[in-house]
Amino acid sequence: MWCVGLLTQEYRRRMYELLELYAQPRRVDEPVVCVDEKSTQLLRHSRAPIAMRAGTPMRQDYEYVRSGTCNLFVAVEPKGGRRTVSITDHRGKTDFVAFVQHLVNRVYRSARRIHLVVDNLNTHFGKCFNDVLGKSAARRLLRRVVFHYTPTHASWLNMAEIEIGVLSRQCLDRRLPDSQTLQSEVAAWQRRRNSAHRTIEWTFTRQDADRKLGHHYVS
Repeated sequence: MWCVGLLTQEYRRRMYELLELYAQPRRVDEPVVCVDEKSTQLLRHSRAPIAMRAGTPMRQDYEYVRSGTCNLFVAVEPKGGRRTVSITDHRGKTDFVAFVQHLVNRVYRSARRIHLVVDNLNTHFGKCFNDVLGKSAARRLLRRVVFHYTPTHASWLNMAEIEIGVLSRQCLDRRLPDSQTLQSEVAAWQRRRNSAHRTIEWTFTRQDADRKLGHHYVS
Protein backbone atom coordinates (compact mmCIF):
# COMPACT_ATOMS: atom_id res chain seq x y z
CA MET A 1 0.00 0.00 0.00
CA TRP A 2 3.05 2.30 0.01
CA CYS A 3 2.09 3.80 -3.37
CA VAL A 4 -1.38 4.87 -2.19
CA GLY A 5 -0.75 6.71 1.06
CA LEU A 6 -4.05 7.67 2.66
CA LEU A 7 -7.16 5.72 1.65
CA THR A 8 -10.08 8.00 0.86
CA GLN A 9 -13.78 7.41 1.39
CA GLU A 10 -14.14 6.65 -2.33
CA TYR A 11 -11.35 4.07 -2.15
CA ARG A 12 -12.97 2.40 0.84
CA ARG A 13 -16.44 2.42 -0.73
CA ARG A 14 -15.22 0.65 -3.86
CA MET A 15 -13.06 -1.76 -1.87
CA TYR A 16 -15.93 -2.71 0.43
CA GLU A 17 -18.26 -3.19 -2.54
CA LEU A 18 -15.84 -5.60 -4.22
CA LEU A 19 -15.10 -7.53 -1.04
CA GLU A 20 -18.84 -7.93 -0.44
CA LEU A 21 -19.31 -9.08 -4.04
CA TYR A 22 -16.52 -11.66 -3.69
CA ALA A 23 -18.00 -12.96 -0.42
CA GLN A 24 -21.35 -13.84 -2.01
CA PRO A 25 -22.02 -17.45 -3.04
CA ARG A 26 -21.76 -18.22 -6.73
CA ARG A 27 -24.86 -17.68 -8.82
CA VAL A 28 -24.96 -19.24 -12.28
CA ASP A 29 -27.47 -16.65 -13.47
CA GLU A 30 -25.33 -13.75 -12.18
CA PRO A 31 -21.66 -14.71 -12.58
CA VAL A 32 -18.90 -12.48 -11.22
CA VAL A 33 -16.28 -12.07 -13.95
CA CYS A 34 -13.00 -10.21 -13.48
CA VAL A 35 -11.44 -8.62 -16.58
CA ASP A 36 -8.04 -7.09 -17.28
CA GLU A 37 -5.55 -6.60 -20.12
CA LYS A 38 -1.93 -7.61 -20.57
CA SER A 39 0.53 -6.57 -23.27
CA THR A 40 3.11 -9.15 -24.34
CA GLN A 41 6.12 -9.02 -26.66
CA LEU A 42 6.54 -11.38 -29.59
CA LEU A 43 10.14 -12.64 -29.72
CA ARG A 44 11.87 -14.73 -32.38
CA HIS A 45 15.13 -16.63 -32.02
CA SER A 46 18.08 -14.87 -33.66
CA ARG A 47 19.65 -18.28 -34.27
CA ALA A 48 18.05 -21.70 -34.42
CA PRO A 49 18.10 -23.31 -30.94
CA ILE A 50 19.65 -26.71 -30.31
CA ALA A 51 16.87 -29.20 -29.65
CA MET A 52 16.41 -30.87 -26.29
CA ARG A 53 17.89 -34.36 -25.89
CA ALA A 54 17.75 -36.94 -23.12
CA GLY A 55 19.57 -35.43 -20.17
CA THR A 56 20.21 -32.11 -21.95
CA PRO A 57 17.78 -29.16 -22.02
CA MET A 58 17.14 -27.09 -25.14
CA ARG A 59 19.84 -24.51 -25.74
CA GLN A 60 19.14 -21.11 -27.23
CA ASP A 61 21.13 -17.99 -27.96
CA TYR A 62 20.67 -15.13 -25.50
CA GLU A 63 19.99 -12.76 -28.41
CA TYR A 64 16.48 -12.51 -29.82
CA VAL A 65 14.54 -10.53 -32.43
CA ARG A 66 11.53 -8.41 -31.46
CA SER A 67 8.46 -9.11 -33.59
CA GLY A 68 6.02 -6.57 -32.19
CA THR A 69 3.47 -6.81 -29.39
CA CYS A 70 0.00 -8.21 -28.81
CA ASN A 71 -2.69 -7.45 -26.27
CA LEU A 72 -4.44 -10.13 -24.24
CA PHE A 73 -7.88 -9.57 -22.73
CA VAL A 74 -8.27 -11.97 -19.81
CA ALA A 75 -11.61 -12.69 -18.14
CA VAL A 76 -11.92 -15.12 -15.24
CA GLU A 77 -14.93 -16.30 -13.28
CA PRO A 78 -13.14 -17.10 -10.00
CA LYS A 79 -15.81 -19.32 -8.44
CA GLY A 80 -16.86 -20.93 -11.72
CA GLY A 81 -13.39 -22.04 -12.79
CA ARG A 82 -13.80 -20.52 -16.23
CA ARG A 83 -11.48 -18.16 -18.05
CA THR A 84 -11.70 -16.54 -21.49
CA VAL A 85 -8.68 -15.05 -23.24
CA SER A 86 -8.79 -12.98 -26.44
CA ILE A 87 -5.69 -11.84 -28.33
CA THR A 88 -5.84 -8.56 -30.24
CA ASP A 89 -3.41 -6.24 -31.98
CA HIS A 90 -4.57 -3.29 -29.87
CA ARG A 91 -6.46 -2.63 -26.65
CA GLY A 92 -8.58 0.35 -27.67
CA LYS A 93 -12.24 0.87 -26.93
CA THR A 94 -13.32 -1.04 -30.05
CA ASP A 95 -11.35 -4.10 -28.91
CA PHE A 96 -12.69 -3.92 -25.34
CA VAL A 97 -16.29 -3.52 -26.50
CA ALA A 98 -15.91 -6.52 -28.81
CA PHE A 99 -14.53 -8.61 -25.93
CA VAL A 100 -17.44 -7.69 -23.64
CA GLN A 101 -19.86 -8.49 -26.48
CA HIS A 102 -18.26 -11.94 -26.75
CA LEU A 103 -18.64 -12.52 -23.02
CA VAL A 104 -22.27 -11.39 -22.95
CA ASN A 105 -23.51 -12.95 -26.19
CA ARG A 106 -21.44 -16.13 -26.31
CA VAL A 107 -19.67 -17.17 -23.12
CA TYR A 108 -22.44 -16.15 -20.67
CA ARG A 109 -25.38 -15.95 -23.04
CA SER A 110 -27.70 -17.76 -20.59
CA ALA A 111 -26.86 -15.48 -17.65
CA ARG A 112 -29.49 -12.98 -16.55
CA ARG A 113 -26.86 -10.46 -15.46
CA ILE A 114 -23.06 -10.38 -15.48
CA HIS A 115 -21.02 -8.59 -12.83
CA LEU A 116 -17.84 -7.33 -14.52
CA VAL A 117 -14.93 -6.26 -12.30
CA VAL A 118 -12.63 -3.85 -14.16
CA ASP A 119 -10.15 -1.08 -13.44
CA ASN A 120 -10.52 2.59 -14.36
CA LEU A 121 -8.95 2.53 -17.82
CA ASN A 122 -10.74 5.06 -20.02
CA THR A 123 -11.97 2.33 -22.41
CA HIS A 124 -13.97 0.60 -19.65
CA PHE A 125 -16.86 3.05 -19.35
CA GLY A 126 -20.32 3.18 -20.88
CA LYS A 127 -19.52 6.07 -23.21
CA CYS A 128 -17.17 3.80 -25.17
CA PHE A 129 -20.01 1.38 -25.86
CA ASN A 130 -22.15 4.24 -27.14
CA ASP A 131 -19.29 5.43 -29.36
CA VAL A 132 -18.67 1.97 -30.84
CA LEU A 133 -22.16 0.44 -31.01
CA GLY A 134 -24.49 3.42 -30.94
CA LYS A 135 -26.75 4.24 -28.02
CA SER A 136 -29.52 1.78 -28.84
CA ALA A 137 -27.28 -1.27 -29.31
CA ALA A 138 -25.14 -0.28 -26.32
CA ARG A 139 -28.24 -0.02 -24.13
CA ARG A 140 -29.39 -3.52 -25.16
CA LEU A 141 -25.98 -5.00 -24.41
CA LEU A 142 -25.34 -3.20 -21.11
CA ARG A 143 -28.74 -3.91 -19.56
CA ARG A 144 -27.27 -7.34 -18.71
CA VAL A 145 -23.97 -5.95 -17.37
CA VAL A 146 -23.12 -4.39 -14.01
CA PHE A 147 -19.67 -2.80 -13.85
CA HIS A 148 -17.74 -2.84 -10.59
CA TYR A 149 -14.68 -0.57 -10.64
CA THR A 150 -11.61 -1.09 -8.49
CA PRO A 151 -10.34 1.91 -6.54
CA THR A 152 -7.50 3.86 -8.13
CA HIS A 153 -4.15 2.14 -7.46
CA ALA A 154 -5.91 -1.04 -6.35
CA SER A 155 -5.36 -3.61 -9.09
CA TRP A 156 -4.81 -6.15 -6.28
CA LEU A 157 -8.59 -6.18 -5.84
CA ASN A 158 -9.14 -7.51 -9.36
CA MET A 159 -8.75 -11.29 -9.43
CA ALA A 160 -7.97 -11.13 -13.15
CA GLU A 161 -4.50 -10.06 -12.00
CA ILE A 162 -4.09 -13.45 -10.28
CA GLU A 163 -5.11 -15.30 -13.44
CA ILE A 164 -2.79 -13.19 -15.58
CA GLY A 165 0.03 -14.10 -13.21
CA VAL A 166 -0.70 -17.81 -13.73
CA LEU A 167 -0.90 -17.31 -17.50
CA SER A 168 2.44 -15.50 -17.51
CA ARG A 169 4.20 -18.22 -15.51
CA GLN A 170 2.67 -21.23 -17.24
CA CYS A 171 2.43 -20.07 -20.84
CA LEU A 172 4.06 -16.75 -21.70
CA ASP A 173 7.43 -17.18 -19.96
CA ARG A 174 9.24 -18.08 -23.21
CA ARG A 175 9.82 -16.82 -26.72
CA LEU A 176 6.69 -16.78 -28.85
CA PRO A 177 7.54 -15.61 -32.37
CA ASP A 178 4.19 -14.54 -33.83
CA SER A 179 0.53 -13.99 -33.02
CA GLN A 180 -0.48 -17.35 -34.53
CA THR A 181 1.83 -19.23 -32.15
CA LEU A 182 0.63 -17.09 -29.26
CA GLN A 183 -3.00 -17.84 -30.15
CA SER A 184 -2.35 -21.58 -30.30
CA GLU A 185 -0.40 -21.76 -27.03
CA VAL A 186 -2.82 -19.58 -25.08
CA ALA A 187 -5.81 -21.55 -26.40
CA ALA A 188 -4.22 -24.82 -25.24
CA TRP A 189 -3.48 -23.32 -21.82
CA GLN A 190 -7.05 -22.04 -21.52
CA ARG A 191 -8.52 -25.45 -22.43
CA ARG A 192 -6.42 -27.19 -19.79
CA ARG A 193 -7.33 -24.69 -17.07
CA ASN A 194 -11.04 -24.78 -17.93
CA SER A 195 -11.13 -28.58 -18.16
CA ALA A 196 -9.60 -28.77 -14.69
CA HIS A 197 -12.09 -26.12 -13.41
CA ARG A 198 -9.30 -24.16 -11.73
CA THR A 199 -10.96 -21.70 -9.38
CA ILE A 200 -9.58 -18.83 -7.30
CA GLU A 201 -10.21 -18.90 -3.57
CA TRP A 202 -10.44 -15.32 -2.33
CA THR A 203 -10.16 -15.10 1.47
CA PHE A 204 -9.48 -11.38 2.07
CA THR A 205 -12.52 -9.86 3.80
CA ARG A 206 -13.70 -6.41 4.85
CA GLN A 207 -12.60 -7.23 8.38
CA ASP A 208 -9.12 -8.09 7.09
CA ALA A 209 -9.02 -4.78 5.21
CA ASP A 210 -9.99 -2.78 8.30
CA ARG A 211 -7.43 -4.57 10.44
CA LYS A 212 -4.53 -4.28 8.00
CA LEU A 213 -5.27 -0.95 6.31
CA GLY A 214 -7.27 0.94 8.93
CA HIS A 215 -4.41 3.26 9.90
CA HIS A 216 -4.37 4.54 6.28
CA TYR A 217 -8.07 5.50 6.22
CA VAL A 218 -9.11 9.10 5.78
CA SER A 219 -12.12 10.00 7.92
